[in-house]
Amino acid sequence: MDRRLFLIASVAAGGIPRAALAAGAEKKEAGGGNYVPIQTLMGTTLRGNGRRGVLSVDCGLEIPDAALRTRAEQSAPRLRAAYLQTVQAYAAGLGPTALPNAEYIASALQRQTDAVLGRPGARLLLGGIVAN
Repeated sequence: MDRRLFLIASVAAGGIPRAALAAGAEKKEAGGGNYVPIQTLMGTTLRGNGRRGVLSVDCGLEIPDAALRTRAEQSAPRLRAAYLQTVQAYAAGLGPTALPNAEYIASALQRQTDAVLGRPGARLLLGGIVAN
């Protein structure tokens, strides 16, 4: 059977658009309702061979308070700028053979979070740290 005729017949019968609409309506937000995702943060490092490398940090915020979550979503560019400044400064000082310190990065980013939002209540969650 010709595929074009099959597609035309199924669209005319209403089969494909209904299935597409039903699949789109079931889309779930990643991380739940209290989670605010942050784009991947990157900083430049130096490798042992003298070439440049990348320090990549994946993170997000868990904020149970709705008012603070709204403030965090509105302040996302300021949060990202503060995070980038912290990660880039840390990556620039990272030695060629040194491994990144996850505890230090998490505490530094948490301090930036509290400073930008103006009060504690948002918890920084680290997804992954990759030094390449």
